[in-house]
Amino acid sequence: MKRTDYINWDAYFMGIAILSSHRSKDPNTGVGSCIVSTENKILSVGYNGMPAGCSDDEFPWERVGNPLDTKYLYVCHAELNAILNYAGTDMQGARIYTTLFPCNECTKALIQAGIKEVIYLSDKYADSDSTIAAKRMMKTVNIKFREYQPLGKSITFEL
Repeated sequence: MKRTDYINWDAYFMGIAILSSHRSKDPNTGVGSCIVSTENKILSVGYNGMPAGCSDDEFPWERVGNPLDTKYLYVCHAELNAILNYAGTDMQGARIYTTLFPCNECTKALIQAGIKEVIYLSDKYADSDSTIAAKRMMKTVNIKFREYQPLGKSITFEL
């Protein structure tokens, strides 16, 4: 008889997004994303970090101060990195699992890439202009978005 305690697709792909977030060197907010085809095949993953060739030891990780001395002008978000890491040619109809609701800039890229659903773990910036604009764009182009519903199950493994 087969196992019946296996995890569902949402848990599997959100787990990969969470694991990917642990690659981030951001001291405040590590974010991970996993893009999945309509056939439940992983197309790409990404996490937030500095662009290739920009040393994460030399560029700032600060959150406040002169904008040129903070991370915000430099860091590539997890969703954008997942799109840019994709080696294929077509993401039409795909969905993205992400640990933080996408900003307005990443939402533009998701729209252009053909993503049709966003499943997010946290929406801690829901009241920000960026997130409000992102949701407005998603609604306009019929991208579904929903909060991930945890199974209440823990999986522990040693790395």
